[in-house]
Amino acid sequence: MKASRFFKGLYVSLVLLFLYLPILTLIVYSFNASKSRAKWDGFTFDWYLALFQNEEILKALYVTLAVAALAALIATVIGTLGAIGLFAMRRGPRTLFLSMANLSMLTPDIVIGVSLMILFLFAKLPLGFWTMLLAHVSFNVPYVLFSVLPKLKQMNAHAYEAALDLGATPWQALVKILLPEILPGVVSGLILSFTLSLDDFVISFFTTSEVQNLSILIYSMARLGINPTINALSTLLFVAVMALLLLVNRRSSILER
Repeated sequence: MKASRFFKGLYVSLVLLFLYLPILTLIVYSFNASKSRAKWDGFTFDWYLALFQNEEILKALYVTLAVAALAALIATVIGTLGAIGLFAMRRGPRTLFLSMANLSMLTPDIVIGVSLMILFLFAKLPLGFWTMLLAHVSFNVPYVLFSVLPKLKQMNAHAYEAALDLGATPWQALVKILLPEILPGVVSGLILSFTLSLDDFVISFFTTSEVQNLSILIYSMARLGINPTINALSTLLFVAVMALLLLVNRRSSILER
């Protein structure tokens, strides 16, 4: 029994080490005084100072955060309403639409990116910020959908109808009965959409031209060698996302208790 528990712990530790060792290495080298990743020349904050003086990186950061935030909000609204609508459908149509949503999640990013690029060109939409935003919304909606649906299945199926019978309007029943029950799923879909938009490259690359987000900028910089300021930026983003996840998990634990 003890041996089994030891090997399970060892396995989990190795998996976590494999996942987080590259990130830990990146964080350490963000404080390296040398531009080279092959040697350590001492501890410094110079790359963090240089980060806030690099207009190109700051502009790409602004585009990345703006697209991620707007796409996450829009996709959350569409996905939540879509999940409520699917939950109220008959089994046949619901299965069809869920299969279509699953298919969009399983389709390779390069296929989605090229397809959206052709669609935007056919519609004569200039490739830029707004086309990138539309593309991010399109691939985020299914993730919100499948985050909210399990919460709908867990709640009392007759609670909404009971509220209507007691005199509540459909809007009051939605806001005061339905949304509080599915709120954890909505928040999970929002955070998932935000993080997926932050690091998307393939779809962003095909659906924009002049506007660059961080992933496109890093790709273009990688040809000449990645600037150490990118290490500093990646560290700050990782810490910010980690703090956000910890706050959400803490809030969820308090609500469950």
